[in-house]
Amino acid sequence: VPERLTLGNTDYAFEMAISNIRYGEGVTKEVGMDLQNLGARRVCLMTDKNLSQLPPVNAVLNSLAKYSINFQMYDNVRVEPTDQSFMDAINFAKKGEFDAYVAVGGGSVIDTCKAANLYASSPTSDFLDYVNAPIGKGKPVTVPLKPLIAVPTTSGTGSETTGVAIFDFKELKVKTGIASRAIKPTLGIIDPLHTLSMPERIVANSGFDVLCHALESYTALPYNMRGPCPSNPINRPAYQGSNPISDVWALHALRIVAKYLKRAIRNPEDREARANMHLASAFAGIGFGNAGVHLCHGMSYPISGLVKTYKPKDYNVDHSLVPHGLSVVLTSPAVFAFTAQIRPERHLEAAEILGADIHTARIKDAGFILADTLRKFLFDLNVDDGLAAIGYSKADIPALVKGTLPQERVTKLSPRPQTEEDLSALFEASMKLY
Repeated sequence: VPERLTLGNTDYAFEMAISNIRYGEGVTKEVGMDLQNLGARRVCLMTDKNLSQLPPVNAVLNSLAKYSINFQMYDNVRVEPTDQSFMDAINFAKKGEFDAYVAVGGGSVIDTCKAANLYASSPTSDFLDYVNAPIGKGKPVTVPLKPLIAVPTTSGTGSETTGVAIFDFKELKVKTGIASRAIKPTLGIIDPLHTLSMPERIVANSGFDVLCHALESYTALPYNMRGPCPSNPINRPAYQGSNPISDVWALHALRIVAKYLKRAIRNPEDREARANMHLASAFAGIGFGNAGVHLCHGMSYPISGLVKTYKPKDYNVDHSLVPHGLSVVLTSPAVFAFTAQIRPERHLEAAEILGADIHTARIKDAGFILADTLRKFLFDLNVDDGLAAIGYSKADIPALVKGTLPQERVTKLSPRPQTEEDLSALFEASMKLY
């Protein structure tokens, strides 16, 4: 390792890992040829019950039939997966002895398929072996995985580009996940036609995930301030901190969100807006898949995990659910007001991209300006008025803080360190937005 000018035992390098990406209207029809080119003989097609009846899955089925691909379908993926729903999919994959996977859906489907591929490829591993520490053991993945083709149907998670799979760990009522470059899809097929069947609130909530991916990865702790420096590159985390390459993708995604998200939500016929948001999701995925996210995501996991009775509009589910993008964005005004003390110029730049006039702004006001810009953005889009509107009260704050503490993989990437008291104050400030 070369001599390096870093602080203590911090990292001196960053890596860029992304899936191959193919974009174009109608490009889903090529998936059968891709599997043929891979020599796949037993394919696992994963989706969820709702999607199995919709055009994106039909397009894939037509392509598999046209190219005589032998496949089995698993359509039991849970929206917002749990450790149990992951295990069900893993058992299906182990029994099927598949040599390739196709995931058609949002982040829940793609993440479930990543986990199924991983554990079917490593059949003697215990489930917690690869789950992020401190909940699991966080072991590096050293086994070869089978090819996985991801066909996203939402414009949010960017999961088709990343080596991350997120789930609810029921016993602790927190979200956690598996993070390794080894589990990223082989190919992401980004077909904007699939966004035309998305209802309004799904467009909104998945768009908020893109917004926070971009903002958090751009304002994350710089990679060369993250410690400890790994003794072996296999131990360098997927989430490395902000870096010059991720910055490019994050800023570009933010500009697309500012221009197209409101249009995509308000007019389902606006193909230009929906196609651009589908690309923005992949761009932000490339950014945060390498830089990481921080407090909005760290705090969102208990907001999703401790949900009581909230059922969102436009989601056809039989269980209470806070959609991931909503759970992330509700804390964003409070979070960025808090983190802006560090790297305020980046916070101000983000506010300007989102429409703020910063000509007379003072750098020390960057956090308040970005927070106000976000509040206005969310108010314009009829977003629930803070955590209180989705069923939380001040009495829930200790449990929400407790659920945030194990999320060190992301909270440590916040540019400003936080105490339990800081987290309590951030949840309290997020109870009401307007």
